[in-house]
Amino acid sequence: MPVSAATSSSPSLAVQLWRQTWPMAIGVLALLGFQLVDSAFIARLGTAPLAAQSYTFPLTFLIIGIQVGLGIAIAALISRALGAGEARRARRLGSLVLGLGGLVIGLLAIALWLAQQAIFSRLGAGPESLALIRDYWGPQLLAAWLGAVLYFGYSLCRAHGDTRLPGKLMVITSLINLLLDPLLIFGLGPWAGLGLPGAAWATVIAFGSGGLILWPRLRRADWLGRSGLLLEARRSALPFAGIAGPAMVSQLMPPLAAMLAISVVSQLGETAVAAWGLASRLETLSLMLVLALTMSLPPWLGRCYGAGDWAQIRRLMRLAAKAVVAWQLLLGLVMAAAAPWVAQGLSGNPEIRDDLALLIRFLLPSYALLGLCMIVVSAGNALGWPLRAMLMSAARLFICYLPCLWLGMLAGGLTGLAMGAALGNLLAGALAWQLYRITRPV
Repeated sequence: MPVSAATSSSPSLAVQLWRQTWPMAIGVLALLGFQLVDSAFIARLGTAPLAAQSYTFPLTFLIIGIQVGLGIAIAALISRALGAGEARRARRLGSLVLGLGGLVIGLLAIALWLAQQAIFSRLGAGPESLALIRDYWGPQLLAAWLGAVLYFGYSLCRAHGDTRLPGKLMVITSLINLLLDPLLIFGLGPWAGLGLPGAAWATVIAFGSGGLILWPRLRRADWLGRSGLLLEARRSALPFAGIAGPAMVSQLMPPLAAMLAISVVSQLGETAVAAWGLASRLETLSLMLVLALTMSLPPWLGRCYGAGDWAQIRRLMRLAAKAVVAWQLLLGLVMAAAAPWVAQGLSGNPEIRDDLALLIRFLLPSYALLGLCMIVVSAGNALGWPLRAMLMSAARLFICYLPCLWLGMLAGGLTGLAMGAALGNLLAGALAWQLYRITRPV
């Protein structure tokens, strides 16, 4: 393609990408915002409940990792089928993945409930934390299952090019959760609150409400098929496994890394674990644009892949990379400058506040290149490079991030840990983009 043509089409392409992404960005902001608010409310209960919740984050991320891996395969296969003009097959795939995805996450939730004592003990949770986790973990697993089924519905919408409905539902469920949190955690008037489990029950009600809204919409849109499902399951099993397998492995690596990271952090004490938990919530919220792009961009790339339009794929990747780096760097610098006030707003405990401010100063600016790595990995799954995407995820976490985190903690305690985590994010982004440049189509 001539340079002039590419340049002239860039504004139009940017507008299209923005229209696909902004509803998801608002939805992600609302969804992750209520998770951060959850932790902020729980912080008011004391250090022990916040630390107990923080120990559950890696396993919650484990469930999310599997659901995202399945969602990537859903969006990739359905968008490719639509790009190739196979609308009936797309409907059959939609029905299959909703049913099987819900079953897989349900079985995983049961396994995590049965193994909770052994898992949390190995993560460093003491008797007090284990007692708090026991009451919280059941409703939290139910909330995670409902959230996964809802996410599969969102993936189906995105594969068909509808990002507005998932965005709206994320906002609605977040508002429901936000309204219920203080009522269920702290109580109202003569009614006592549930404490830590109240946060999980608020999420259960919010996600259940979202499902009741989404299901009729999927049926009306005629995106679900009823006939030929068994034959389609046989036909699509290998292609689905070829995408979902590496994608799930890629998505399971962050929870595994989170487990190892919190084991390292737990050596610095309960206060450090609580601050790390809040920083983890803040991390996901600050990456809202990146997460929105990992939802809106792959289906578009998948349709281009199905149509063989590699020139458009290259333009989309360059545009997404520039947007991510510019936004995350600006946001990171602003948040680093405002770290004391942000930490004060999230936790009134002076020790947690100081540790959290330290983590914010080092980590938030480094998400510019972490976001770039996430974009490359999500694109790889959509473009028929699932194994390369998996290797990029492995390199990011086990070559760049965890070694730097551990060495930093040994060298300088929490300050060294924060510096090491930031360095790991920078190395991961630089490595991922270099690998993309080497492997992208010519």
